[in-house]
Amino acid sequence: MTSEPLPPVGAPSRRTVVAAVGAAGISVALSSCGSDDESESSSGTVLGKTSDIPEGGGKIYKEQGVVVTQPSAGTFKAFSSKCTHQGCAVTGIANGVITCPCHKSEFSVNDGSVQKGPATQALPAEKITVSGDSIELA
Repeated sequence: MTSEPLPPVGAPSRRTVVAAVGAAGISVALSSCGSDDESESSSGTVLGKTSDIPEGGGKIYKEQGVVVTQPSAGTFKAFSSKCTHQGCAVTGIANGVITCPCHKSEFSVNDGSVQKGPATQALPAEKITVSGDSIELA
């Protein structure tokens, strides 16, 4: 019958080492989940200027997958540009609606709600910040 040699006196056991490594991994994972307000605002992607967004309309930022609208003067909203019906990218904004070219679903520039199907769910809201005349994806 063979047995493992005992660790030197004062050395951590294998169980202690494994527990410490696991705790460190959880700590790293959790610290990457949360962030403070300062790092969020400093890491935002600049989308454009407020003057780029027509009142009552909007602009699609294809690379970022975002639609920014200005439903009323000085009020800016952002939504995912991915249609909730089958995932096509929306391509148009006119007459207060965002349109999907694939099956002609329409969404409100005010809140992303469905105005005409076949989509049954609103476009998900995206977080933006407006500072001066700059619009950033948060």
